[in-house]
Amino acid sequence: MVISIAIETALQDDVRVLVSQLNAHMQPLSPPEFQFQMTVEQMAGDDTTVFVARDVTGTAVGMGALRVHSSELGEVKRMYMLPEVRGQRVGVALLEAVVALARDKNLPVVMLETGTGPGFEGAHRLYGRSGFVARGPFLDYPESAWSAFFEMPLRVMQSA
Repeated sequence: MVISIAIETALQDDVRVLVSQLNAHMQPLSPPEFQFQMTVEQMAGDDTTVFVARDVTGTAVGMGALRVHSSELGEVKRMYMLPEVRGQRVGVALLEAVVALARDKNLPVVMLETGTGPGFEGAHRLYGRSGFVARGPFLDYPESAWSAFFEMPLRVMQSA
């Protein structure tokens, strides 16, 4: 599938639709208290960069975001692809764009939280194949059977 990926504002109708579809997909998979969803307005904040994948007709088919918490930590947020484009490497391309931006910002690590169980197998495969490794909770995420945490070191730490 031929797609283009660009940094765009979250404050547009087709991104709002993607966010709504992502939320609808996730709602039955985990209890609400273990769903850490950013709103479109939060995604439009200065600390977050949103990438949108579009097909040749210009239709938004996926999204992903990098939220920068500090000079030491970036977080992958709101990764979602329409069901009809899953398995066509759209997620890989979006994740590569997010990680590339984190590298450009010289962040030492990028982390993420995602769900567990049925409905999240594809996400776990994507992150594992992309070089993310399992880790424990970070920031203020609670330890939970409903959450899985991953990280990708982006620069080699120098030993003393």
